[in-house]
Amino acid sequence: MLARIHSAATLGLEARVLDVEVDASHGLPRFTIVGLPDASVREARERVRSALKNGGYPLPDGTITVNLAPADFRKCGAALDLPVAVGLLRLCGVGSGAPGERERVYVGELGLGGEVRPVRGALCLALAARDAGFAEIVLPAANAAEAAAVGGIRVIPVKHLSETIAHVLGQRPILPAPPPRRDAPRAPEADFSEVRGQAVARRAAEIAAAGGHHLLLMGPPGAGKTMLARRLPGILPPLSLAEAIDVTKIHSVAGALAPGGGLLTAPPFRAPHHGISAPGLVGGGPRPAPGEASLAHRGVLFLDELPEFRRDALEAIRQPLEERRVAVVRAAGAVTFPCDVLLVAAMNPCPCGYFGDPRRACLCDRRERRRYARKLSGPLLDRIDLHVSVGAVEWKDLRETAPAEPSAAVRSRVIAARRRAAGRRAGADDLRNTDLTPAELPRQCALDHEGSRILENAVRRLGLSVRAVHRALRVARTIADLSKSESVSAKHLAEALSYRAPTALSDCPTEQVDSR
Repeated sequence: MLARIHSAATLGLEARVLDVEVDASHGLPRFTIVGLPDASVREARERVRSALKNGGYPLPDGTITVNLAPADFRKCGAALDLPVAVGLLRLCGVGSGAPGERERVYVGELGLGGEVRPVRGALCLALAARDAGFAEIVLPAANAAEAAAVGGIRVIPVKHLSETIAHVLGQRPILPAPPPRRDAPRAPEADFSEVRGQAVARRAAEIAAAGGHHLLLMGPPGAGKTMLARRLPGILPPLSLAEAIDVTKIHSVAGALAPGGGLLTAPPFRAPHHGISAPGLVGGGPRPAPGEASLAHRGVLFLDELPEFRRDALEAIRQPLEERRVAVVRAAGAVTFPCDVLLVAAMNPCPCGYFGDPRRACLCDRRERRRYARKLSGPLLDRIDLHVSVGAVEWKDLRETAPAEPSAAVRSRVIAARRRAAGRRAGADDLRNTDLTPAELPRQCALDHEGSRILENAVRRLGLSVRAVHRALRVARTIADLSKSESVSAKHLAEALSYRAPTALSDCPTEQVDSR
């Protein structure tokens, strides 16, 4: 006797439709699973056997063999419990010949009492089933909201094995899960109106959001660096449907979605602790999994106390910041995770935090400050577009009772600036100026004679690399877009270069770019 059930499994963000072949033959009682399963898949034998027994369902006698095809694709996780159970029941005559069975895919973990528990990567599994031409996917009810975002396939939410069998037999058909709403109101967020003072830092945050530029905030403790960073996602544009699906796929595979959570529509914000390892930051592990950089895809990755992060973790993120993806190669396979993030970093100017503060004396000597600055490599700092000194908030700003400009007003300018940037490139729906290639810079960021003189002077006095020059031009283009200017003028470039000037990381005072 042989039964064939369709299922799906993930490796990284990719999913493949599988054939679950269940065979029962005469011989000693034995339950074997083959087809490159990992330990969690092999343990399905005990979960499925108990779920069938406690549900009052029969179990075939003799030798049971389950083959997961294709055999060269490693299967991980417990999502194959449900199709194995359905295949065993079909061998016993339960559900055999059910209508539409060839167009149905099953995924789900089984509890010992027959409960169907949520699995990771349900959105990826639903996409794979739809792309393979299947009309229906049966999966845990807790995963239905995210899977229903796929469209083009019926998503059947089940909570128990008995519900699955009743639906398959047509005894109690289950209605497909409705697609998620895209017009749901944005969840309350920390607002920019709560930030007092810090006009320069607020301006830099707006530029970073409008152009997708990385931002470094440096200042004494309590100056508001973390407060600014946590409010930056609130001024980013909402995710498009394609972006929301990409972000939700990553969080689903990582198991980071809330129970019953659906499509993520707001830009994510991730703030890992500085003790995180390199694989935790960029991804990895025996079974390749996304790291914090990928979980922040299309959102903000906030690295607070930047010099306290492990050196290998910071160096590991350099290449992903440039390529906007992470390639992880392990014995289980090679996977690629996207990590198009807006990096926001915060740090103190010295170990005690008060170097350059006019109100409190620094307790660090020159050697300590240099040792502290050397924790950050030049290539990493060169990849950060905006370097901003954040001073302590003045008392007059704290006493101010009138609310500051809210996030909604800033977000409207950010969206308008991004639309101007996209309008200059045909066929681009969401072009940010950070996406401009070196070949596009001469046309998009053309400078007049005065601007060229300022840039030449900056390169000579600040020692800017070619990468830094390109990044400064992209920032200047964003500043021009925020000013509703079609061309990049000298004042736009001068402001952009002011964010590339040396900061308090050195004992030297900040040089100002000559813009005369």
